[in-house]
Amino acid sequence: MSRAETRTCPTTIRAAHRYEVVNAVNRPKIAGARFHFIGVGGVGMSGLAQFLIEKHAIVTGSDQAAGAATARLARGGAEIRIGHSAENIGPGTEVVVVSAAVRQDNPELQQAHRQGCRVVKYAQLLGELMDHFQGIAVSGTHGKSTTSGWLAYGLRQVGVDVSFVVGADVGQLGASSGSGESGFFVAEACEYDRSFLNLRPQIACILNIEADHLDCYRDEADIIDAFCQFAWGTRPDGLIVANGRDANVAKVIERLGCQRQIVTFGFGTRCTFYPRDIEPCGGSYRFDVYQEGRRLGSTSLSVPGRHNILNSLAVIAVAVSIGVEPEAILGVLDRFTGVDRRLMLKGQVNGVTVLDDYAHHPTEIRAGLKAIREKYHPRRLWCVYQAHQYSRTRIFLDEFAASFGQADKAIIPEIYFVRDSEISRREVNANILADRIRAEGTDAEYIGTFDAVCDCLEKELGPGDLVVTMGAGDVWKVADEYLRRLGGHR
Repeated sequence: MSRAETRTCPTTIRAAHRYEVVNAVNRPKIAGARFHFIGVGGVGMSGLAQFLIEKHAIVTGSDQAAGAATARLARGGAEIRIGHSAENIGPGTEVVVVSAAVRQDNPELQQAHRQGCRVVKYAQLLGELMDHFQGIAVSGTHGKSTTSGWLAYGLRQVGVDVSFVVGADVGQLGASSGSGESGFFVAEACEYDRSFLNLRPQIACILNIEADHLDCYRDEADIIDAFCQFAWGTRPDGLIVANGRDANVAKVIERLGCQRQIVTFGFGTRCTFYPRDIEPCGGSYRFDVYQEGRRLGSTSLSVPGRHNILNSLAVIAVAVSIGVEPEAILGVLDRFTGVDRRLMLKGQVNGVTVLDDYAHHPTEIRAGLKAIREKYHPRRLWCVYQAHQYSRTRIFLDEFAASFGQADKAIIPEIYFVRDSEISRREVNANILADRIRAEGTDAEYIGTFDAVCDCLEKELGPGDLVVTMGAGDVWKVADEYLRRLGGHR
C-alpha cells in the first residue's frame, strides 16, 4: 500500500462553499496597461492575450502567419500584425510577452529591450496573474488540456464563474481562455521547460508523470524532481489533488510528507475518490463515485476512453474540495464533449469517419486508439501519425513502435521538425519508424507528403472505415484536405 493511495485531506473536504469566501479577491490591476505578444497566434499565447483584453488591457501582438486565433483577437479589439518588425513595438508598450519559440535575434524582442519594456515569458505572466486568484493548476504528462477544460466548464455549469487559460480551444466555452467573476482561476500547467514552476496555485492537480520532453530533462528522475518543485510551489494552506495509483506521482507525494494537504483519485478503494460499478455506455462509461467509502452518486461521460474516467475523477475531486456539492458536479460531467484536437470528430462522409487527435506520446497513442475502437467499432482503423520532434522519436522509438497495436494500418509522413538539431535529424527518420512499427506486427507505410497521404486514403478507404490523424504538429491538415476531397465539411 503506497502513501499516495491512503493520504486524505479531511480539512479541505469539509471546506464547504469555499468559493463564496474568495469571491472578493482583488483583481489584477491590468486595466489600461499595454501588453505586446510576440508569437500571439499560439493557443496559450492567444488565450492569455484574450484574457487580458477581457480585463480591459490594451493588447497588441504579432505572428508569422494569420489564423483563427489572430482573427479572433483582432475582432476582440487587439491590434495584430503579421510578420515581425521592430515597428510593432509601440512607444507606450509596457510589457512584452514572448512565446518559447521566440529567438533572441527577433527584431521585436530587440526593440523591446531598447525601449526598456519589461519582457516576460508566457508562463511568467500566467503565474503573476494567478497570484491574484485562488489558482487551480492542472499538471501531468497526459490529459492536462482535457481536464483543465473539463474543470472550467464543469465549475461554470454549477455556478462557479471561474477564469481559465487552457492549452486548447474549449468549444463549449467559446475559446481557450475566459475571464470570470469568481475568485478561482483554472490553468493548464505545462512541465515543458519547467514552465509550471512559475505557478503558485492554491490547488495543484497532478494527473500522471511519465518520461517526456527529454530535450530539456535529463531523465525520468529529473522530471519527477520538477513535479516535486511544482507541488512545493502550492501555497502553504493549499491542496494537492493527485493520482493515487500512479507510481511516479506516489514518489512526489512521499517527498511532500505532511507538509501539504493531499487528496487522491484513481481506480481502487485506497484512493480518496474512486469509481465503482463501471459500465460501458454509448462508447464511453457510466459509474458510481465514492469518497472515502461514501457513495456520492452516479455519473456518465460523453468523452470516450477509460483514461477519461481518471480525468473526470480529478475534476470531481477538485470541485468537491472547494465546496461544490457532489451531486451538482456529477450531474454536469456528461455535458462536456471535449477540447480541440482530442479524439475530435472532423466529419463522416460516404461512410468514412475522420477524427483528429493531438497524441504525440506512446501512452497517448495507445489510449486514443483503444478509445476509438470502443466508441466507433470501425471496420478498419487507420492512423496517420506524424511524429513530433526527431529527438523524441529516437528516444522513444521502441515505445512508439509498439503503440499502434489497435490500428489496422499506420501511415507515417515526415517527422514534424521543431526544437531539433541537424544531428537529431540524421539519427532517425519516418521510414525507420514505419519499419519498426511493422516489426511489431502492425501494417505500416511511410508516405512522405500530406498530398500523397490523402491520395492513399482516397484510394483505399471505404464505408465503415475510420481514419484518425495524430500528432502535435500540423497533421490535422490531412484530415481537413481528405474531407475536402470527399466533399465533406469540417
